[in-house]
Amino acid sequence: MSGTNKRQLSKSFAEGDGDGPAVILIEPQMGENIGAVARAMLNCGLTDLRIVNPRDGWPNEKAVSASAGATLVLDQARVFDNTRDAITDLHRVFSTAAIVRGMVKPVVTPREAANEMRGHWSAGRKVGLMFGPERTGLVNEDIALTDTLISVPLNPGFSSLNLAQAVLLIAYEWWISGQDVEDRYFHASAGQPASKGDLHNLFDHLEGELEEAGFFSSEDKRPSMVRNIRNMLQRTALTEQEARTFHGIITALAGRKKRRKPDHGGE
Repeated sequence: MSGTNKRQLSKSFAEGDGDGPAVILIEPQMGENIGAVARAMLNCGLTDLRIVNPRDGWPNEKAVSASAGATLVLDQARVFDNTRDAITDLHRVFSTAAIVRGMVKPVVTPREAANEMRGHWSAGRKVGLMFGPERTGLVNEDIALTDTLISVPLNPGFSSLNLAQAVLLIAYEWWISGQDVEDRYFHASAGQPASKGDLHNLFDHLEGELEEAGFFSSEDKRPSMVRNIRNMLQRTALTEQEARTFHGIITALAGRKKRRKPDHGGE
C-alpha cells in the first residue's frame, strides 16, 4: 500500500468511517475499562461500541481519560438495557466465554473468528463481538443468544486477559484478516440470514405456544429448557425465509391443536 493510501485510510478511520464488527460490552464495571476498549477498537478501525447496563453509568469521564483520544468511539457509543436489544440487528454474534456445560457451540480461535466474520461482513451481514463483565464473564442466558465461542490459545498456566486486551487481540485479527475470505455458511442463493431480531421474535412465538401447551411443566427447569431451545435454533443458522417458515409451522400446529380441543360447553 502506498504512503498516500495509508494516510487516506488512517484519516478515514480517524473520522469514524471504519466498518467491521460491533463490540458489545455486557455490564462493564469501570469507566476506565470502557475507555481502554474504545482505544483498542479504534487501533483496529472499529467504531461501533454498544454498552449494556454499565455499572457506573454513562457517559463516564473516566472512560474519556482512559481512551487516549479515541473519543470518536465513545461519543457514538450506544447504551442498552439488555443484551437482546443490543444485538437485534446483527446476523452473527461471537462471544468470548469459557466453554459452558449443557450447550453445544462452535469454538474457534481469534484468527478463525476473524476469517468467518470477514466472510459474513463481505456478504452484507452484520456481525458482533460480545464480551462479559470483567469479573464474572458472560452468563448462560447471554451465551445462548450467540452463535460461536472464541477461545484464545494462551499459556494454560496463566491465560488471564483484561477486557481491553481481549478486545484488542480479536480486533487485531479482524484488522489483518483482509477481505478475500470464502463464505463458509451462506451463498447468495441461500438468502439473507435471519437477524437476531428475527430469531428473538421466533423464540417468543415458540416459547409462548410451548407455555400454553404446558411444555414447561417444571418452573425450576424452565430457564435451562429455554436456553437449550434457543441454542438449538441458533445452531441451525436460519435464513429470513426459513424463520418465516418456522413461524408458519408453529402457527399451523398451534391452530390445529386448538381446533381439536373438545367443546365442554352446553348444547
